[in-house]
Amino acid sequence: MKDLQNLLAQNAYPGRGIVIGATPDGKNAVIAYFIMGRSENSRNRVFVKTADGVRTEAFDPSKMKDPSLVIYNAVRVLGNKTIVSNGDQTDTIYAGLDAQKTFEESLQCREFEPDPPIYTPRISGVVRLKDGGFNYALSILKSADGNPESCNRFLYTYKPAVAGVGHFIHTYKCDGNPPEVFSGEPTAVKIADNIDEFTQNIWENLNEANKISLFVRYIDVATGTYQDKIINKNV
Repeated sequence: MKDLQNLLAQNAYPGRGIVIGATPDGKNAVIAYFIMGRSENSRNRVFVKTADGVRTEAFDPSKMKDPSLVIYNAVRVLGNKTIVSNGDQTDTIYAGLDAQKTFEESLQCREFEPDPPIYTPRISGVVRLKDGGFNYALSILKSADGNPESCNRFLYTYKPAVAGVGHFIHTYKCDGNPPEVFSGEPTAVKIADNIDEFTQNIWENLNEANKISLFVRYIDVATGTYQDKIINKNV
């Protein structure tokens, strides 16, 4: 396993990232989602709580030029399932699961973002609580090595979750012009028992110039209750 804070400290621009895993004591399912940005439009955002999760909003609405790929529901809850993603596919997954489709089936109608020449991957995750434990899955949809005529679809399932272990997936391999998209499997990372420690370890090691917002949720798998932390650079 890798130290998440070291991975972040060594990468100026992983883009948007999802971490899902279990605390070392196995009592909590952990979800973290962060957003970064290099353009004024991307940086003009904050995370806000909603009735069933978290969404992005413009920090200064007067400066928002194009909301299509930057304003969306990032986290939603459906029964015993918590969905997280880097775009409006959160709502697509929610609708699919509500219609008794699987996580994978729900994403069949979606592909990478229409932002040439990058074609930013769509990354998504879902946590399912069951019988006092939980399992989770991660997905990435990306162009075929930059060819927008084909979408490569990858699904990673972790069942059951392993105490102390999480998996980290992000949109960009590193900074660049344009940035290179993520490749390979999600990275196994260590998870902390304490939500404050875990949140600070992520936030403090994200690149200061590019980081925008961070959301962390610890879910008690026995009761389904949860604790959230949100940090916004724009305050």
